[in-house]
Order: sequence, then structure tokens, then C-alpha cells
Amino acid sequence: MPINYQQTYQQIKEIGARSQERQEKKAEAQELAQNLLASFNSELDALRSKVDSAKEADSNIRCAVPLNETLASSHPTPDSVIQATLIAADGSQIVPNRHDPLQYYVINVGAIAMQIGSGNTPEVETDTELRVLDEFDDTFFSDSQVALQRDVAERKKLLEMAENYSGTIIALTEGQLELWGSVDNENAREFEKSLQDYLNVLEQLRRKQIIAGGYVDKPGANWFVKLLEIAGTPVDELKNVRKNRLLAGVTDLWLFSQILGKHERSAVFALQAKSAEKYKGGLAIHFFYINVGDKKHPKIARVDVPLWVAENPSMLSALHAVLVEQSRIMGKAPFPYLLHRAHEIAIVTHREKEEIDRMLSRDILSSGGELGEKSGKQSAKDLQGRTRR
Repeated sequence: MPINYQQTYQQIKEIGARSQERQEKKAEAQELAQNLLASFNSELDALRSKVDSAKEADSNIRCAVPLNETLASSHPTPDSVIQATLIAADGSQIVPNRHDPLQYYVINVGAIAMQIGSGNTPEVETDTELRVLDEFDDTFFSDSQVALQRDVAERKKLLEMAENYSGTIIALTEGQLELWGSVDNENAREFEKSLQDYLNVLEQLRRKQIIAGGYVDKPGANWFVKLLEIAGTPVDELKNVRKNRLLAGVTDLWLFSQILGKHERSAVFALQAKSAEKYKGGLAIHFFYINVGDKKHPKIARVDVPLWVAENPSMLSALHAVLVEQSRIMGKAPFPYLLHRAHEIAIVTHREKEEIDRMLSRDILSSGGELGEKSGKQSAKDLQGRTRR
């Protein structure tokens, strides 16, 4: 049966009827956000103190922390980087499917290194890890566990490729710098191990003074807005600041589209987050926003950087310039070109998964092993003519 269009149509009508009211509330919140921004633009000491109070009231608060630049400051595009090596890495995966006869995962990391201004052909590498889950040794691997290992593998690949180059090296991945994944009783140990591996890689990048960054396209986290909400909340009400959304409807994306002109970057902020406290010293997580579009058609991204980059003006300038130049290559849909290429290299297709299934089945059976059973649900899905999940 198709979806119930009669019910869907009624729900769409109800959503449409509320749109005007929601838009008015959003406009009010945006005006309040701009007023708070103007009021606290230079009140950096007071804001840092307020964040400390919010942290005491709610240890799980996540927000921006101002450093030494006014909140609404902006920086124009620096001069082009004449000589540097830009390395980008991205990963994709095949996650275990309990309905399949074979339980395994694949992590595929693609990386590309380009020597800016050299005229040399970019170096391309792919690393593929396949692991079959054994019922004697392994519990079921979740999507988040595989994603953790993929994220660590991406940074390890950046470090490995950086060994081949000297001079200024910029290492990029897509997504936030903080290693992220659900932590529960079953995968807490796995997460801690992955985190330690990840921190070790970051430390080696720091020692080599590599300019590391995580490019977050169309960011969904509103850490800067949360800072403004903290600023506008009385101290005795800070314990409820996560629940009481003073600026509901306002996003970091919108605010920085108002602040940043063509190819400008914002001030650099530190990240206040309980989970980020494990990134100590030079590894502490910071971030800035960048407009890789123009004033009329802004394209805002967040760029996560560790402290060793955040506190080095020449590193920040090189990263800023390279991101603008790389994004310009993509034309009307600005996005760092080398990250796009890394994604193309890393992607695992459905046909490749089918080929892995075939080769694994053949080798296991020819070696005297046996395959598991496909679930009834999967068998029904695979019936000829079935096109829906």
C-alpha cells in the first residue's frame, strides 16, 4: 500500500497554517539575538564568567567561549598560499547487517594530497579494512562503533600521508574535530580506546605542526547562539538554560550569514563541552565560521581546529585562504574541492558490497566453513519485484 495521502495532506495543511505564526516568532527571536550580540559584543570577560556559571549549573552545557576577539569581528581573505601541501581524507563504510548471512564491516578511507603551486599530479591513496565478525569473539557491531573506527582511520591516514611531505602541510577532514559517538555501557570501552587512538594521532599532528581542520558544511550545532542565550539568562536561571530556549528558531548559520561578508571568517572561539575536556593542552577544540560564498548568497561553514592552530595567526591565515580557494573551484556550490575528491575516492558502492559478499562466501565455503542464514525479513525484501524497504 502507498502512504495515506489523505492523512498526509491534512498534516501538511496544518503545518502550513502554522507557518506564519512560526515565522513571526522566529523574526522576534532573531531580533533579540542581534540585540544581545550588540550588547555583549565586547563584554568578553563578563561572557566567560557567565559561561563558567552556566557550567556550574549544568555540567553538560555546550557553547562557544569567546577568546580575545569581539563576537561580531570578521577577517578578510588572506593572501593566497603560494606553497603548501593540502591533504584531504574521507571515509565510508559497510556496516554489519544482522539480516545478512555474513556479518562483517568494511571501512574504506580515501585520501588525496596536492602540492599547491607545484604543478605535480595529486597523490591518491585508498586503504580498505574488512573484518568478519566471529560469533566466538565478537558481539554485534553498531553503526556508531564502525563510524568511530572510520573517523580514527581518516586522521591516521592524514598523518601517514603527511610523512611524505615537508614544509607547510594542511590536513582536512569533513565533519567535526571532536570524535563523536553514542557512549553506552556496551560500547563505552570501545569508545575510550578509539578516543585514545584519536588523541594520539592529534598529538603527533601537533608535534609536526601540521595545520589540522575539520570542515563542517551547513553546521547544525548552535554553540554561538547558546552563548547568547547564556548571556541573556539571569544567573539564577542558568540551570534551565538548555531547556528554556530564549532564542528558539535562531541558528549559528543565520547569525553568521549576517556577520560575514564574502570569504570572511569569524572570530575564533573555544568549545565548552564536558566531552571536549579530554582534549587537553594544545589539542583543545576551537572553531570559527567562514563564508565561502558571498554577501548576497552566503555559504556558511564551521571549521574546527585544535588550539595549536587556533593560537597561530599564520596557520589560521593559511587555512582560511586555502578553504576559500578550494571552495571557489566548485563554482555555484562552494565546498572544498579536495574534500569532494576524497569523498569520491572513499565511497563504497552497492555493487562493490555485492562483490565482497560473493568473494567472502566463495572463500569461506571453499575452506570448509559455513555461512549463516539470511533472515526471513531479508529474504522477503529480496523477492523479485520488491522495490521498497
